[in-house]
Amino acid sequence: MSGGISNVLVEHVHLYNSSTGIEFRTTKGRGGYIKGIVISDVEMENISTGFSASGHFGSHPDDEFDPNALPIVQDITLQNVRGTNINIAGNFTGLQESPFTSIYLSNITFSMNSSSSTSWICLDVSGYSESVIPPPCSDLDTRYSISSLAATSLLNSAGKAAVL
Repeated sequence: MSGGISNVLVEHVHLYNSSTGIEFRTTKGRGGYIKGIVISDVEMENISTGFSASGHFGSHPDDEFDPNALPIVQDITLQNVRGTNINIAGNFTGLQESPFTSIYLSNITFSMNSSSSTSWICLDVSGYSESVIPPPCSDLDTRYSISSLAATSLLNSAGKAAVL
């Protein structure tokens, strides 16, 4: 994606028998943005990686892209998620030149596959978490700033989706 996507609300999803549950992908040279995303009330069963956000994904269709165009990934809220038989809870790999910021995880419980050796992978990402099992990387356990409140503003005080 070279443009952008913002202010998206996804609710009440059941995912099963998949390699990845919820995934965001981008790469250097794409530019664009992914921001203001709220994903809530998700059930996952038999998923290899629950959450994935990669800044090192894909290629370009030709040589006419700007290698200095960096994507922005920020203000992503993942909440009220339950999963069983999960291999990796999350793999958040941003770009050193453009880290993924304001990732907010709340009320997430994954029952991990007994053969899993790693529950979270984090690199060049920052955010906040509360009530997450298994506990995420320390990169996702910092106090959130004012900007990270933007993603959660799509929800009203009762925790229900606001009208977009």
